[in-house]
Amino acid sequence: MSAAPLARKRTKPAPESSLPPEAYRQAVDQADLAISITDPRANILFANETFTRVTGYAPEEIVGKNESMLSNHTTPPELYKTMWADLSAQKPWSGRLLNRRKDGELYLAELTISPVVDAAGQTTHFLGMHRDITELHRLERVVANQKHLIESVVDAAPMALALLDPSGRVILDNQEYKKLVTDLRVKEPAHALLDGLTPAWRETLADDPRQLVMHNREARIDRAAGRARWLSVTSSVIGMHSDCADSYFCAAGQPGLLLVIADVTNLRDEQERARASALQAVLAEEERTAAIREGLSAAIFRLEEPMNVMTSAISVLQRRDPATATMLQMALNSSREHIETLRQVIPQSPQEIVVSVNINEILRDVLEVSTPRLLGAGIVVDWQPATTLPPILGRPLQLRMLFKALVDNAIEAMNIKGWKRRELSLTSARHGDCIVISVLDSGPGIPADWRLKAFEPFFTAKGGSGKHIGTGLSRAQQVVADHGGIIDLDESPSGGCAAIVEFRVDGDPI
Repeated sequence: MSAAPLARKRTKPAPESSLPPEAYRQAVDQADLAISITDPRANILFANETFTRVTGYAPEEIVGKNESMLSNHTTPPELYKTMWADLSAQKPWSGRLLNRRKDGELYLAELTISPVVDAAGQTTHFLGMHRDITELHRLERVVANQKHLIESVVDAAPMALALLDPSGRVILDNQEYKKLVTDLRVKEPAHALLDGLTPAWRETLADDPRQLVMHNREARIDRAAGRARWLSVTSSVIGMHSDCADSYFCAAGQPGLLLVIADVTNLRDEQERARASALQAVLAEEERTAAIREGLSAAIFRLEEPMNVMTSAISVLQRRDPATATMLQMALNSSREHIETLRQVIPQSPQEIVVSVNINEILRDVLEVSTPRLLGAGIVVDWQPATTLPPILGRPLQLRMLFKALVDNAIEAMNIKGWKRRELSLTSARHGDCIVISVLDSGPGIPADWRLKAFEPFFTAKGGSGKHIGTGLSRAQQVVADHGGIIDLDESPSGGCAAIVEFRVDGDPI
């Protein structure tokens, strides 16, 4: 009685979800991957159809033979030692072996071997799976060779190259670009250049990088030590594909910005030398003209003082001595006519058009022109420019005259007998929406009660009581005002005079 239920239990049909053993065999045999099963000594017990297709050996030719018959015997012995060490420890092993087909053709096999362990923990078989990756290996080498070739060409290029991703990060550069990092002493020269050429480049790069395309745009990089560098920048948009998995089915790429940076400093230096000679002549002529203009204006101003007294005297004499008053009036009228004639011959200020101006370039021009006087006076110059400055709208000649006047006053202040410390500091910096230029000297300084008088017309402190600030700065103040800026005089850290000029980046000259 007890046997019947037991017999029925043994003959209970298998669940419909159970997979017949034959299905496993067919799945392995028809898999599109070369599969073999060996005994613990690597003798082949089974090989599927793909194995036959890859190796060229029929099942009856390969079964019973050792897997080593596929080897080309050029694989390094160390690789086999590593493989058997892992398999002996019942660990899977993966690697690449150079095999030989039945027809003698070599192929590269990517192989994975897994130990088959029984319930007792003993390795009974090895399951091997491999695929022919000869073509994949060839393509990998082609890509690697092309990458090496491109990197070699890029590094050998005489200009600096930098590729920026949409966030502005430099993801590719060359040796010339790395030299710029050292020479300019900035973390990313590409950022410094774009800051000067297109200040809002970060937002534009993320939104529409095509707006940043430029051709041979020149930028000036000023350095505290050493001459200024002129760099020509050409940019183009490069299509790049994202390496994220979620972009696999997305055709859209991530555009990058490629900067090609050429050093044109030597060419610009030649141009600058020619321009400096012409500029020196223009500034000298303008200084002479300005001196004549100021001298005649001062003379007219002084002549008008007694004439005003004569006008008052005529008013008194008209009641007491009309005849004398009439004669004086005639003389006064004649004098006024002569003064007006004199006023007409006063040279007019040059009429300049408003253009985009780089303040660092203006200051550099002034230092170039003032170098002979600075050397003659034994003055040490500390030039500390901002690496890059945004351009402002202005009149270049007027701005050069402005800063030359400030430098000339500093030279005069220190170039006095017995004065030992002779240092001139010239700095430029951007503070928010303003560009601030400081001209500091180590001269005797300026008394607090003279700081406003210095801007009065015809004021001078030459030959004063121990303090010295040179000539009046009324013209300098007018130039600053015409450019929508402000100028102030203060005491420098060394006790001398500090002239501080401030312009708004968005300010328009009057």
